[in-house]
Amino acid sequence: MKPYVKLGESKMSDGTVFSLHKHDDKFYLKYNGFDLMSTALTCSEEMLSEIGLAKLLEGKASRPKHPAVLIGGLGLGFTLKRALQLVGSPATVEVAELMPPLIEWNRTFLVEHNGPLLEDPRTKISQGDLFDIINAKGRGSYDALLLDIDNTPDDLITAGNARLYSPGFLAKIREILTPDGCVAYWLSEPAPKFRKCLIKAGFDVEEHAAKPHEKSKRARHCIYLATRSQ
Repeated sequence: MKPYVKLGESKMSDGTVFSLHKHDDKFYLKYNGFDLMSTALTCSEEMLSEIGLAKLLEGKASRPKHPAVLIGGLGLGFTLKRALQLVGSPATVEVAELMPPLIEWNRTFLVEHNGPLLEDPRTKISQGDLFDIINAKGRGSYDALLLDIDNTPDDLITAGNARLYSPGFLAKIREILTPDGCVAYWLSEPAPKFRKCLIKAGFDVEEHAAKPHEKSKRARHCIYLATRSQ
């Protein structure tokens, strides 16, 4: 059996350790030793873009002249890849990524996958905390937000992410969306309490089952699509 080869490691200020590994020509992103995502299972990450951008791009007549999309979390780049395939041109697809090494790993170790997409003229990489990036934006800044930050609001990747699910921050997300805009959340499993929080914050919410692999028998992940209530 081929061994796992550690390619890089980065420790966050709260002690969370992210590491990139390669095994049998596949890449694995881990946090604190647990698998977070891999190049072998990308279906639900791509589905995040498909669901989050569907209403935005459902017809040429309704497509904004220059769509503005924000992706929360670069990961291994598969949400970005699918967003760029769908959104067309002109457009801006901004990616907020907290961890600088992950951006570098995409450009180096992962260049055979999605690294070149970081140089696409439609791509804008914003290194920093999603909380700060969104709070700095004004009303109607984005047509769509695609957020893949935590497993669920009750299973955070880093402790500081708790503020991303507060009523005040959900109100801010609603503010920075265009009137017909939406926010899509990738979740490892349904989160009914969070769905109620979104509804209370003024969103209509659709729940979509998501498979980790297109041939998976069970859709254990889910995507919440939240649009502004009228």
